Amino acid sequence: MYLVVTSRKGISSLQLSKEIGVIQKTVWFMLQRLREACISESSPMLKGVVEANEVYLGGKEKNKHASKRTKGRSTKTKVAVVGLRERGGQVKTKAFSGITASGMQEFIDQNVERGSVLCTDEARFYRPVTGYQKLVVNHSMSEFVNAMASTNGIESVWAVLKRGYHGTFHHFSKKHVDRYVNEFMFRLNQGNCQIDTVDRMKSLIAASVDKHVSYRELIA
Repeated sequence: MYLVVTSRKGISSLQLSKEIGVIQKTVWFMLQRLREACISESSPMLKGVVEANEVYLGGKEKNKHASKRTKGRSTKTKVAVVGLRERGGQVKTKAFSGITASGMQEFIDQNVERGSVLCTDEARFYRPVTGYQKLVVNHSMSEFVNAMASTNGIESVWAVLKRGYHGTFHHFSKKHVDRYVNEFMFRLNQGNCQIDTVDRMKSLIAASVDKHVSYRELIA
């Protein structure tokens, strides 16, 4: 539990199995149960200025066999994760098998207070979203900040996630990607240096109450 809340890029089940002297399968099951606890279902709505952005996880196309490569950010071989970050506040994420405008509207409505300022890039699925003051930064024109419009905050979250993905885990299965991503989000949301490590561990213990997932469910 200590390693889960303090290892910025995460720790693999294989590495942890060597450190504590049990088989990798046992450690994987233990870590997945902790990741289940990292999924927050009652956190407050985001408000004020909220940045929205997406990342595609699935490995670099140049490293794949030619027959398995895709052009652009395709969900045929990658998993899309959409993130919302309140400036100076919390982060919320969700994995999508395919991002649609209606799915984006629903995700934002569930997590952001109506009337908040929503900063996005120019991706098509943000355009129909209503109920928010929208500010757009045009990345295709090499624009990264436009007055108050910026997605740099949520993109810094993806930088940490990618370092863990490529450097520690190397792969997230589509079935479990939400659990892995929420482990990273738990660390970011609870990772302020002003929050004592013991308090962060207590938060994870408290979040574990009434959370249960069986090994059969995980491998089914």
